[in-house]
This record gives sequence, C-alpha cells and structure tokens, in this order.
Amino acid sequence: MKPDHRGLFLVVAVVGLSAALGGIYGPSVRATSSSMDDTQSSVRDFTRVLDVVQSNYAEKVDVDKLVYQGAIPGMLRVLDPHSNFFDARQWSLSMEERRGKYYGVGMTVIPRGDRTVVMSPYEGTPAYKAGIRPGDVIVKIDNKPAQGLTTTEVADLLRGNRGTEVKITVSREGYAEALVFTVTRDEIPHHSVELAYEIKPGIGYIRLSGFNETTDVELAGAMKQLHAASLDGLVLDMRGNPGGLLNEAIAVGDMLLDKNQLIVSHRGRASAERRYYAIRGNQGENMPLVILVNNNSASATEIVSGAVQDHDRGIVVGETTFGKGLVQTVQPLSENTGLALTIARYYTPSGRLIQRDYKSISLYSYHYERKVPEHPSEVRLTDSGRQVTGEGGIVPDITVREPDYTRFQKALFRADVLYPFENGVGGFTRHYLGARPPVTKNFEADDVVMVDFRKFLAKQNVRYIEPELAENLDWVKRKIKEEVFVSTFGLQEGFKVQLEADPQLIAGIEAVPQARALYENARKIMAERAGSTTYRP
Repeated sequence: MKPDHRGLFLVVAVVGLSAALGGIYGPSVRATSSSMDDTQSSVRDFTRVLDVVQSNYAEKVDVDKLVYQGAIPGMLRVLDPHSNFFDARQWSLSMEERRGKYYGVGMTVIPRGDRTVVMSPYEGTPAYKAGIRPGDVIVKIDNKPAQGLTTTEVADLLRGNRGTEVKITVSREGYAEALVFTVTRDEIPHHSVELAYEIKPGIGYIRLSGFNETTDVELAGAMKQLHAASLDGLVLDMRGNPGGLLNEAIAVGDMLLDKNQLIVSHRGRASAERRYYAIRGNQGENMPLVILVNNNSASATEIVSGAVQDHDRGIVVGETTFGKGLVQTVQPLSENTGLALTIARYYTPSGRLIQRDYKSISLYSYHYERKVPEHPSEVRLTDSGRQVTGEGGIVPDITVREPDYTRFQKALFRADVLYPFENGVGGFTRHYLGARPPVTKNFEADDVVMVDFRKFLAKQNVRYIEPELAENLDWVKRKIKEEVFVSTFGLQEGFKVQLEADPQLIAGIEAVPQARALYENARKIMAERAGSTTYRP
C-alpha cells in the first residue's frame, strides 16, 4: 500500500470498526441507510481536506504524521481521555505489556541531557549478568554512537531477536577507559509482582506494579511463598499501578474476596450489564489485608481496591486514586496498528462509578491536576454500612500523603548529586562506588561516607549550610544507602531500603489490627443478614 494512502485507509478502518462495534455490542444501534450516508459523506469531506492540504500546504506534508498523530487521535480525544490509537511501535509495546515479556537485554534507560544513562538492569537479565551498572552512560550500541539519540531510539537498538548479540559500550565513574559488554539478548519478563517478602515478623509485603497476562499466577506464587494463610497481615502495595487487563483484576479480586462476592460490574450505552463474582474465593487465606494506593493507581487497581473496600475485606491506605472507570476493548487494525475504544463504565460492588469527570475540563487538567469533587454526589454503603463515595477515584480509609521534598533535597536532585528512586543512581553514588570493590549488605552511610559526601558537594559547587544538612541527615544517609544497594544488589534491594521509612507503608502496617476487626465485623453482619448460624471469627 502506498504511504500516501495508508493514513486515509486507517481513518476509514477506525470509522468502520467503530460502526462494527456498535453492531456487536448494541443490538439497538442499527446501521441505517441515513447513518451510512453520513459516514460516507464525512469520509469524503476528510479526503477532500487531506487532498487540499497535500497539494497546497507551504511545505511538503507527511500524510502518515497528519493522520496517525493528528486526525485519528484527535477524533478519539473528542470521545474521552482513554480511547486511544496505537501506531505500529505503540501497538507492539502494548502487546508486550499484555503478554508480560519482550526480547532484549533487560534494563531501563533514562535521558540525561543528550546522553542516555542506565537506570538499572533487571535482576537476572543478560544486562545484569554482564555487569552493567546503574549510572553507566551508554556511549555506543554496536558501532552506532548513542549521544544525541533519544531513549526510545536507544531502547529500540537494544531490543532484538532472542539469542542475538549486541555490543554495549559505556563510560563509568572511576574508569579512565570505556567498558565494552557483549550481551546476548533473551526473553525479558515484565513481572507484575516486583517484590514479595516478610517486611516484619508476621507481616507480608507484596508490590504489584501492573495487570498483565501473568499477574494472577505471579500473585498466587508470591502468596504461597509468604505462607499467606498463616500471616498476621498482608500489605498489597499498588501505588503507581496503572492497571491493565480486566480479567486479571477479576482474578486478583477472586483471590482476596470470599466466594460468591461481587468483584465488579460494567455496562455501557450499547453493552448489557455484566457482573463478575469471586468463583473460588480466597480459599481460607483470610489474613487481614491492607492495600496501599496513590493518585497514580488506576483502572484495574481501582477495581481491586474498590472491591476490597466495599466488602470491608481490608483497609485502603494512602492517597485518592486516579479515577479511571472506563472499559476499553482493544482491537488490532491494519498496518500493525490498533485501537482502544471505550465501550462501558465499571462499577464497584456497592454500585460506585469510579470515573472522574472529564467532560467539563481540559485534557491537561484531567491528567495532571486530578481534581475530584469536594462534595461527591454519589454516596454508597459497604457491607458493614460504612459510607464510601464515587465519581472521584477510590478515597482511602486512612489518608496518608507522600511527604514533599525539602528545599535541600530538591537542590541535591537538581545538581544530580542524588536521584529520586524512579530515576536511578545519582552522581555521588557513582563517584563513591567508582572502581571500589562491591560493598556488602552491612553498608551504612556512616561518618566516613559523609565526609566524602561533603567533599563531593563542594566539588559540585552545591551550596548549603551545616544546619540544613543536619536537618536532612537521616534522609541523606538513607538515600545514599538506597542508591548503593540499587547499584550493587539491584532494584529490589534498593526499594527495600526506601520502604524502611515510608510513611504510607508504616501507616499500613499499623492498620493491620483495624483491618482484622473490620473484616471480622463485616463477615458477622453478612452472616446475620443471611440468617446463618455458621459464622466463625
């Protein structure tokens, strides 16, 4: 197919698929001759405009860009913020996310000016085994210089067929010469469960970062590893979890709730209501449950946390979630592209709509300002009679806000002395480790380390006063330890250090007795309503 006609073909395909979805999901939506005439007329008008632009615009026109980045996304944005078009690369990445795997070397990279820096290799991957470290600056990939390339371009060069080799040249603090690693590409899993361990005696912790095709298997494995049924409490951390597959959210809900409890329902203009229940239930793994969320927790995360909250199965701690309650069907199109189209809205067991308002605000406000109603119009009751609200995300039972960085902490980030956790390893850690032998897990940022830290601040011309450092001393020491652990032992160990002083996690652990009492009370109330005499706390 000629490039000049691909864009038009995609527009027609999207319009046609939208019409087909109306037929599939809504028998009451009929394709009358009038509506078909309107569609054909609209396509003809679009074609005329495209022809005029192509023939008369002041510069040569990239038709694919006009259509892929302009016409189709613009059409979908008029509908809602989550209906979306995927070009070939986005579609490929989307399918990788769904499957939970891709082929490459297994590391994340981030931009630093015109350079690309390794944030961290994933533990056990080819990059990790080869010895690539967080903070390494990628100089070349095979024989192609990396300076000036975008992180997307670098990532594309690092990916490839399983079993093929790629030569990665990096510069590293403390080494005069560049280091060259020959890495064999392999299958790289996108794990949903990033971390699972006993965070303190009797309290399990599981970090769940997404909902892909392997989420239920991974979570079941993590709970088995922790002997969940015998725990005094379980903290399920879904902060920053953007969601994913609906069926995986239902599977996770099934693991946590009692048998036959409603997990979620959805319905739309042209789709009949569908209700999903816990089929197997938690199989006796009824330990007290605490869920951690924040305003980047969305979609499938809100299904699970909303069901847990409505059934009083556990306590939700943290910040109000994103508020994404739209259900998309994902369909492949031609040219290796795809379409995610909203077909319904989902509701929690109590009947709450989680979706925030998006019709009366700008797209920017919706995604970045995250305003929720001060006086929610939708109020529902949980199983035990507690009030919960809808149309604005999941409001936690215990609100704990993530602390803001101080002026001094922000100054260290700006100067690249230290980095926020999600951005890898800062300049001081790269300098401190340098060509040193690897540290042990007994490492602490002691007085000797802090002397070196002060010298580094002076070398980087970072101005501060001693009382300012003293006020932030515990935070600085913990941040240095965190980065050293990320660089030496991997992301998981660094994250454990971060969790040691995490106020939301601390509040979650403290809420475990409250979660136990809430769940027992709800089960008692539901048993009494059913006239049952078999309830056992």
